[in-house]
Amino acid sequence: MIYEMRTCEVKQGSMHTVEKRFYEAYQDRQKYSRLAAFWKTEIGPLNQFIEVWPYKDLADLNRVRLEVAHSPNWPPPIDEFVVKTQSDIMVPFPFSPELSPGSVGPYFEMRMYTYASGHLPAILKSWEPAMKHRLKFGPVCGLWYSEYGSLNKFVHVWPYKTIEERMEIRKTSRAPGLWPPVATAAGGVKAYELVRQENKILLASKFSPVQ
Repeated sequence: MIYEMRTCEVKQGSMHTVEKRFYEAYQDRQKYSRLAAFWKTEIGPLNQFIEVWPYKDLADLNRVRLEVAHSPNWPPPIDEFVVKTQSDIMVPFPFSPELSPGSVGPYFEMRMYTYASGHLPAILKSWEPAMKHRLKFGPVCGLWYSEYGSLNKFVHVWPYKTIEERMEIRKTSRAPGLWPPVATAAGGVKAYELVRQENKILLASKFSPVQ
C-alpha cells in the first residue's frame, strides 16, 4: 500500500468553490479509484486542502493515471484558484494502520517531520515501541514516510473529537515520560535527528471518506 498525498494551496476566499468543483468532478473520478481523505487546513498554513489517494503500488498508481487521462471530467476545473501544488508518494510504517473510511475526527492533526538523511531506520526502531504507549490515549490515522516528492520526511496524522481533547491527550500521554519517542540511544548518542517540524490542524470535507 502507498498513498499519494497532494497538498494544494488556493487563493484566499476560493475554498468553497474549489470544494464544490472537486466534489462534482470526483463523481466521475471515483470510477477509477477512490479517495482515502480530503482535508482542509483550519490552523496552520491556511487555504490548503490535502487529497490522499491509496494505491496498491506504483504500478497501480500509474495504471489509474493512464485510465483517468481519458476522462473529460478530471482534473477538476480549479486551475484559476491554485497557487501551489505539492505531490508526495508516502509509504506506511510497518506498524501504521490503513487509512480507512470512518468517523474518527472531526479534527485531525498532521505533523510533518523532516529527518537527516539515512535516519529512517532509527526512527522506525524508536517509534514502534513508543506507539504502544501512545495508542492507550487515542488512535492514529497513519504514519508514513516519503518515497518520492519531498524526501526524508515522515508524516503522522492524529484524530481528535475536539481541540481540547488534543491538548488533554498531549498532556497525559507525555506524563509517564514514554512519549514522544526518545531520539537518543544508549550512552546519550543521538539515534536520529529531526531538522524540521511542522503541523496543521485539519477538518474533513463532507465527501471525505475519513471524517
